Amino acid sequence: MNRLILKINIYDFTPLTQAIHDALSESFSPGITTLIEMVIIGIAFITLFTILGLVMVYAERKVAALFQQRLGPMRVGFFGTAQTIADAIKLLLKEPLMTKNADKFLFNLAPFFVIIASFLAIAAVPFAKGLQALDFNIGLFYIVAVSSLGVIGILLAGWSSNNKYSLIGSMRSGAQIVSYELSVGLSLLTMVVLTGTLQLSEIIESQQDGWWIFKGHIPAFIAFIVFLVASTAELNRGPFDLAEAESELTAGFHTEYSGMKFSFFFLAEFVNLFIVAAIGATVFLGGWMPFHLGNWEGFNLIMDFVPPIFWFLAKVSFIIFIIMWFKWTFPRLRIDQLLTLEWKYLLPINLVNIVVMAFIAMQGWHF
Repeated sequence: MNRLILKINIYDFTPLTQAIHDALSESFSPGITTLIEMVIIGIAFITLFTILGLVMVYAERKVAALFQQRLGPMRVGFFGTAQTIADAIKLLLKEPLMTKNADKFLFNLAPFFVIIASFLAIAAVPFAKGLQALDFNIGLFYIVAVSSLGVIGILLAGWSSNNKYSLIGSMRSGAQIVSYELSVGLSLLTMVVLTGTLQLSEIIESQQDGWWIFKGHIPAFIAFIVFLVASTAELNRGPFDLAEAESELTAGFHTEYSGMKFSFFFLAEFVNLFIVAAIGATVFLGGWMPFHLGNWEGFNLIMDFVPPIFWFLAKVSFIIFIIMWFKWTFPRLRIDQLLTLEWKYLLPINLVNIVVMAFIAMQGWHF
């Protein structure tokens, strides 16, 4: 175990972040040092958001093309890689319009609620050892709590637009997110029963000798499946995209938005997809922990030398691909089918599953 920890520490970012803190502390007062560190972290996350938006929109288009047996964007840039950059420039240059009878203050405020909720949530995501802005002892609870604030922005957007389609879309989204938050929370709570902590760094450390999706037996796998389905619904992605159903509601709650305000909603959707995948990778798949096979020392040694951030991004990409697979494979559900799935199926399965997991944890039957 000590040798494993030593290998993983090769890629520990803690000395780097501590060196930056010490260098700033030598030149500035504690208050100014904290302010500068917050600015650095803020710039880093803004840059990350921009890169995520560009990369994930391109990935979405290519995955959609894969399932529809076509090529996707190919003309702008190498294999269409510059297409999303061209789209981003177009969005930035678009004139921000507003309907005459809209509530101007709330109309302008709504996109900021959505994007700020994403900023708050991603701050607690552990990208690698020592590479985490916030490491709360209630980190998992914090992410679930702040990510749910985004629904306020969606409700404000629908109501303030003075558009019946936007209002219907926002009301659908509110009912959907509030309902499926229960299943997301309970599926994560099922794993907290095993780990005994809400701190994300400790959840990852508890998976040094194996990922919980394998160590937790069948209840852990069931919790993972429920988490994927419920998270997809909470993200308003297909086949649960009733809040912005084009065939019924034009574009749903953001019908009246254009330019930068629309891009905030668009960007927040993909960043939230990344956050959901990051939570799934952290809780179920070991976060940045490498993949090991029993006592295969040679194989495990090779796995240890792959940088942890690569492991993390690979696992996140795997979950993102599955969620995109859902969207481009299944037809859209009706609102009654969506709520029936949660209240009559997912929630009862979750409740039974958490009791079974508690019994397994009490008996010590997990690996």
